[in-house]
Amino acid sequence: MLIDHPLLGPRDAQEFTYLGDASLIHRPDWQAENAVQAFHDYLYLRDNPAGIHRELWFHEQGDRSWLVVTRDTLTHEILKVELARDVARSAGKAEQ
Repeated sequence: MLIDHPLLGPRDAQEFTYLGDASLIHRPDWQAENAVQAFHDYLYLRDNPAGIHRELWFHEQGDRSWLVVTRDTLTHEILKVELARDVARSAGKAEQ
């Protein structure tokens, strides 16, 4: 599988480490009233979707960047690749 890195171009997936659901970028507020339950859910509850899914990948054997890869888990087709920092920044602006 090739991952089209936004900065480096197409790279073999073996250069990367899969790190799970991209929603993990958004950590719970540790000061919230329900922080214990929120962190429990954040750490232990995971979906295992069949179809389109956003995932975190780390370019371990390259520039060590974090990517958000939108991929179809049934066909392994990669639909979109973004730098995780850009995804986190745009989510932060949307919350304001």
